[in-house]
Amino acid sequence: ADAGISPTHWQASTFPKPFRERITVIHDGIDTATVAPNHRATLGLKSSNGQTLTLNRSTEVITFVNRNLEPYRGYHTMMRALPELLVRRPQARVLIVGGNEVSYGARAPQGKSWKDIYCEEVRPLISDADWSRVHFLGTLPYTQFVTMLQLSTVHVYLTYPFVLSWSLLEAMSAGCAIVASDTQPLREAICHDETGAVSYTH
Repeated sequence: ADAGISPTHWQASTFPKPFRERITVIHDGIDTATVAPNHRATLGLKSSNGQTLTLNRSTEVITFVNRNLEPYRGYHTMMRALPELLVRRPQARVLIVGGNEVSYGARAPQGKSWKDIYCEEVRPLISDADWSRVHFLGTLPYTQFVTMLQLSTVHVYLTYPFVLSWSLLEAMSAGCAIVASDTQPLREAICHDETGAVSYTH
């Protein structure tokens, strides 16, 4: 190869030294015209009792997104934070997006899904009333995904040192406040207390 492209400096740095001078760092980019703040955004959800909830910008919304819900992308950390988070924010709705397959890490043991394993771990610590404010949305059509980000008060992005997801940059473009893990790729997009808040524990 005469040249290579890497979306982040950190990913480029992981290549053997003889190849690094051929690699240009160019992020894929996101559509900031489509993913922009929208103070009129609304999203309908089905509650646990079958009623329809309509969320808007006045609703306190916490979002978390994985392609698939798995520990490699911080799903376990998010779930283990839920009991305290729901107590501290008694009005918040937590929207969790992601499928039940595995994209990057190991498969869950005993034929279970990582989603169910961590739900079972934390559910005894969460009251029924608080659990009713946690919404697993599965995978969403892109237009609904963008609307969800436009409604989000705080977007949580937790991952091991890995790629820098489009979803993080889209959340930032939509105007979300960001809480993220302190890993190398994120430092290229998030400056603590300026473009997000970095969590120093994982």
